[in-house]
Amino acid sequence: MAPERGSAAARTPRQDFPPRWVGKALKVAFACTHYAAVAAAALLAYFVSAHLLAAHSAGTLLPRLQAALDASHTLQASHLLAAAAAAVLVGAVAALVLRRRQPPVYLLDFECYRPEDKNKVTYNRFITGSRDSGFFDAAAMDFQTRILHKSGLSDETFFPPGLHLDPPEFDMAWARQEAELVMFNAVADLLAKTGLRPRQVDVLVVNCSLFNPTPSLSAMVIHHFGMRSDIDSYNLGGMGCSAGMIAVDLAAKMLRERSKGGYALVVSTENITQNWFVWRRGGGEEGREAAGREADSRATRHFARYHGNERSMLIPNTIFRMGSAAVLLTSKASERHRSKYELQHVVRVHLGADDAAYKCVFQRPDEGRFIGVELSKDLVGVAGRAMEVNMTRLGPLVLPWSEKLMFAANWVARRTLRLTVPKYVPDFKQAFNHFCLHAGGRGVVEGLSKQLGLGPRQMAPSANTLHWYGNTSSSTVWYSFGFVESVQGVRKGDIVWQIGFGSGFKCNSVVWRALRDVHTMHKAWQHIEGREGQALETLQRIAAETAAERQQKQVDATVTVAAHQRPRPATGAAADAAAAKQLPKQGKEDTAPLPNGSQRANGGVRVLRNGKVVAPVS
Repeated sequence: MAPERGSAAARTPRQDFPPRWVGKALKVAFACTHYAAVAAAALLAYFVSAHLLAAHSAGTLLPRLQAALDASHTLQASHLLAAAAAAVLVGAVAALVLRRRQPPVYLLDFECYRPEDKNKVTYNRFITGSRDSGFFDAAAMDFQTRILHKSGLSDETFFPPGLHLDPPEFDMAWARQEAELVMFNAVADLLAKTGLRPRQVDVLVVNCSLFNPTPSLSAMVIHHFGMRSDIDSYNLGGMGCSAGMIAVDLAAKMLRERSKGGYALVVSTENITQNWFVWRRGGGEEGREAAGREADSRATRHFARYHGNERSMLIPNTIFRMGSAAVLLTSKASERHRSKYELQHVVRVHLGADDAAYKCVFQRPDEGRFIGVELSKDLVGVAGRAMEVNMTRLGPLVLPWSEKLMFAANWVARRTLRLTVPKYVPDFKQAFNHFCLHAGGRGVVEGLSKQLGLGPRQMAPSANTLHWYGNTSSSTVWYSFGFVESVQGVRKGDIVWQIGFGSGFKCNSVVWRALRDVHTMHKAWQHIEGREGQALETLQRIAAETAAERQQKQVDATVTVAAHQRPRPATGAAADAAAAKQLPKQGKEDTAPLPNGSQRANGGVRVLRNGKVVAPVS
């Protein structure tokens, strides 16, 4: 039986098996073994060098070498065959190793788009503009306002130009303008920073989940920058917030197919203009008819209409914002000296075979035939399961041997020995120096940081991305990477982990290793000087307020339950009967008949035949 809430067993924290200190001890032991091996090799080299030097000083070294060279050796046929077989075997093994070794892919540089200040959307502007648009009723406005104030976003996030108009414009033309604005500026800044010409790009991959016009977004980039006609161009759509990691994987694979190396440009963005969802006023037939008339009058626009309780489709309004990132990869060995990072691993997980995972982020029409993206209640659980699978596959590639042995011991204890011990979660802080988590929302950032056991410094990149830019979809991990380079700095040999989540449901990881020290201020983070701690302070304040509200609700609920359990005072005949029962029992000598058939008890109280008690008679 499970322990009751509040019991001693329930309050006792579950102990890890093996204990964490065992992993630390193993790490120290491995380090000591490593240093001991290095010291032994150095000592051996010293003794060999000393012996050779002594032989040379005594004049015996050269004669011994000359005698060894002049000695005649007879090689038998069996010796020749064995030597030939060994040479063939060594050559085959070397060829297999070289064939399996993938050509390295380097991250030359990247750039995150910083919108102009005129596109900032403050809390007041968001709430006022949404209310004045006439799209939302009181319930929808109240819901969005509450979510916004608990989102962790600052007053300095950005909306596209069309949504700043009065009334807001969100047709195809404004959506194209937003796409051109964010993509062209990010790419232009990146090419200028790296000194690369557009016609030198061999591979182009653009990802945007919800805006897929014709010609494609990749075609827009090729046309604007005048790229070559033989460029390998790809446009990824509908793949959610983790598509940026998929784009990097695709670009790396395409570069490895080029024997002479090449350059790949990756552009990650999302379109907000055509995905600002609205909740129409009114319900029933009248509301649907009004919505239909408005849809007919604005046939070129695409809304989502809401009435009822489908609030999950309104959440993107409060947290999604405008942004984009451009990334330049190369497989040219000659570019290694000026590249920042080398690609180490890409791990992709897709849970689309499961119904709950497939539908937890789902684009569908509502009953008014307006399209929106629904976030189901299973999203948190599905994301946790996807991340667990991803970490299970990534762990053997990146974790130190101490953590691998701890995990193996825990697995044997649970699966073989059938011990009731909690599943061991490896300490990924032993494998990575910097964490670029998907800034999908305050719950995502805080939940992932708690699950990984991250401290404030490791949590800061994603927290600041959410605070200053909101959820920019697939480009959030690059804004976080930019924060790391701009504020924290990267040392040569540091390992950086990017992890993103997306519809489907997908969880993708990319691991980079720094080739040199990097401490470069990005344009997207120049504004943060002197305000580096604001994001974490905001999240801490919201967490404290949320905890206080939850505690107050529990107190109110307790008071309400106690009030319902308190016995209510009886009224009417029931009260009279109860009062009569409380009177002391009287003997015949204590009562006297009255004219109306009632009796007078002690104290002059009259008790009628029907049991009713009346006031004393004076």
